[in-house]
Amino acid sequence: MRALVQRVSEASVSVDGAVIGEIGRGLLILICAMEGDSDAQSAALAAKIGKLRIFKDDAGKMNRSMVDVGGQALIVSQFTLAADTSRGNRPGFSAAAAPDEGRRLYERFIGDIADLGIEVAAGSFGADMAVNLTNDGPVTIWMAI
Repeated sequence: MRALVQRVSEASVSVDGAVIGEIGRGLLILICAMEGDSDAQSAALAAKIGKLRIFKDDAGKMNRSMVDVGGQALIVSQFTLAADTSRGNRPGFSAAAAPDEGRRLYERFIGDIADLGIEVAAGSFGADMAVNLTNDGPVTIWMAI
């Protein structure tokens, strides 16, 4: 699985102009299931993100996790994280999981994050979404399992 994690002071996702998910302080997690991914990858990536120490402590150092600060997570499916740009100018997405498996793993990942005690909001798998965020820092981290 691949994820692009952004530390945010607030974020929301809308479909057809209606907000379907929003959070305050926490992480916006753009997530993509790759061909061959399993439940084990979902659980491992969720655990790693939950423990990722990218929030400031009292000394101003990135030393606290989302769990430590009581942060929220906005999780949005984004198959374009599977983009292969090695040939030509048009990216290919054949490395992404098939839609049914991608949806299943996306929903599994949402559950895996929630199981860490993190409040979760989510986008709508496969929908054309508008994502708004205030990137805090900015802090943006690319992750893969």
